[in-house]
This record gives sequence, C-alpha cells and structure tokens, in this order.
Amino acid sequence: MPVQECPSCAHTTQGGNGEDQTLTNVANGCRCRIRRHRAHGAIRQRLLDLGFVPNAEIEMVRCATLGDPLELRVGDYYVTLRKREADLIDVRAA
Repeated sequence: MPVQECPSCAHTTQGGNGEDQTLTNVANGCRCRIRRHRAHGAIRQRLLDLGFVPNAEIEMVRCATLGDPLELRVGDYYVTLRKREADLIDVRAA
C-alpha cells in the first residue's frame, strides 16, 4: 500500500511534506525509502549487507505486540530488526 493511501502512516500525520523520520515511526503496511542511517561499526555493516542502503525501498510489514522487533520487507525478502536498530535508520515516503 503506498504511503499516500495509508492515513495511519507517520509520513502523512507528521507534516505530510516528506520530512525525514526514523523507521520506527512508519505504520504497518506503509512503504518508505531509506535516506541514511546513523549506525556505526558492525551494526552499520550488517544493515548494509541486509540491503538497508540509501534509496532502497522498504515496507513495514508488522511489529511485535510490545513494539519490538519489527518485520520489514526489503526487496524480495523479509528482515527482522530490533527497535534500537530501526531508530538508526532515517526514511522518507516512497
């Protein structure tokens, strides 16, 4: 579902003008593009290896009942990230 059709997305409820935000603020079912990530060291390399590179499109599939971890679709595969890792990724509406 495109972000424009997803009224619960933080993209549309927090300004709606394409401002950058962290991945944890994206609602289930919404798509976004990675702008950058602020991770360092091994976590940075892991994110890059998993396909979390600038301009990659990702979809928030769902988050666990307590909000951690998050399930994301990157390309043709699914990835689970901890909330603290997702907080390091800045995204913008796709």
